[in-house]
Parts: sequence; structure tokens; C-alpha cells
Amino acid sequence: MLSVAEKSRRRFLEETPLGRTRRARKIHRILADTYPDAHAELDHRDAFELLVATVLSAQTTDIRVNSVTPALFSVYPDADALSAATHEDVEEIIRPTGFYRAKARSIVGLAQALVDHFDGEVPASLEQLVTLPGVGRKTANVVLGNVFDVPGLTIDTHFARLARRFLWTDTDNVDRIEKDVAALVPRKDWTMLSHRVIWHGRRICHARTPACGACPISALCPSFGTGELDERKARKLLRFELAEGAESAGKSDGGSRVEPTKADGLTTEHGSRSADGSANGDARTNGEDA
Repeated sequence: MLSVAEKSRRRFLEETPLGRTRRARKIHRILADTYPDAHAELDHRDAFELLVATVLSAQTTDIRVNSVTPALFSVYPDADALSAATHEDVEEIIRPTGFYRAKARSIVGLAQALVDHFDGEVPASLEQLVTLPGVGRKTANVVLGNVFDVPGLTIDTHFARLARRFLWTDTDNVDRIEKDVAALVPRKDWTMLSHRVIWHGRRICHARTPACGACPISALCPSFGTGELDERKARKLLRFELAEGAESAGKSDGGSRVEPTKADGLTTEHGSRSADGSANGDARTNGEDA
């Protein structure tokens, strides 16, 4: 007998490209309702701070980065100041983020490059940003989308994991993931899609045990059944503002609640799915309007 996860995946294997596009856009609409206040969770006041914080976020959490950047920016508030810093002094401040020697070289180097080539200002183009030490497409898109209002997809570990679970892509290559997902949603939505998918990955669709039984997009997910199906147990897996006992439980900074589902017939306003993996409602993606 096929497992719930196997049944879920099989349902979407014959999906047409048009069906995949419509399903992706429905998922985005549901995530927008679920996380109305989704945003970049790295604390920053300007492009320079976000650029440095994003470089520091590699292989660590935003929470850890946010714990060190106030001290870092109090000493080095701009590119001019950081470009003159010694690696040893910077290393001591950013040590908690891990890989602190390499990161110190990167952020001091990028500050020097900003001073030498861009008058100390963060450039507003992808082509120029990726010339800076430690800055790739992901970091560049974070800065462009959140500071300069230039749409971009942020393919971090959460986004890449969920894109594969949603069958938006079938690769681990971040450049191909970016290309595959970009073809599914309008360019104007790229930045907010990134925030919402990442928030979903941090709060519900965890790497090891996703909270499938409490997921608002279960009817549209080819990986439904990969994680915990029981609603009560699944809700205990929710994190941050969705976690049980959190202030304004089930809300995101005053946003909408993740509606409960039924373990014997997982249901949302966007469609329903039975515990055996069958679905109805919005799960019929090949013939509906996007």
C-alpha cells in the first residue's frame, strides 16, 4: 500500500506546466494570507547594514546574526569605517556567527570594495553587487528586493527545500531553482514570494519533520505526508509566532491565523485533503484560473 506521501507525490507527477503555474500562484496567495507581515528578518537600517548582515547569515540563523550586528554597526556604522578595520577586531565581534575568519575577510573586503569603486555606497544593480567579496546572487537579491525595490528571488536553504517539495523544481542547483521558480510567478511578486516561502519553511515546513497536519497548503502540496499528519501533534511543531503558547498564538504580528485542520480530513478554505492523501477543491490545478 502506498504511503500518504507517495500518494500525494503521484497525484502531481502528470501535472501540466500550466497546472504547475496555477498551483504555484495559489500557494503564494495562501501564504500571503497566512503571513501578511512576512519580511526580511535580518535587522537593518540601510542597504549597507543589510548587505553585511546577509553575508554574516551564511551557515547560521538570522537570530544569531541579529545578536551581533548592533555591536558591529555601533563600531563600524558604514563602509568607510569597516574598510579600515582589522580582521582580528571584526572577528571578535562576529565570532558567534561561525566561520568568523572567512566572514571577517568578506565583510572588510566588501567594505573596501565599496569605498574603492562605489564611493562607499551600496550599488543598486545585481551586476555590480556580485563583484563584491562574499556577495552572490542570493545576497544581492536580498538587498535589491528589500532596499531598492528591485524584484528578486532569494534561494536560501528554506526556499530551495520547499521549492523541491512543491515540485516547482527538481534540482539542487540554486541557479536552476531560481530560473524554474521565476517562470511560475510574476516578476513583481518575487521578493514577497521569497519572504513568504522562507517564513513557511521556518515555521511549518521544517527540514526534518514538517507540520503537515497544520499546514494551510496541504491540499496543494505534492509532499503532504512527509511530516506529522496528526493535527494536535503537528501544531506542537509550529514555531515562532505560530507556536502554541506564543503571544497572539496563530498570528504573525497581528496577521491571520493558520486555521486548524482535521486529522481525518485536512481542510482549509482553499481546498481539502483526506488523510489518505486524496484532495479536492483548489487541488484541481490543471483546469482552473490562476
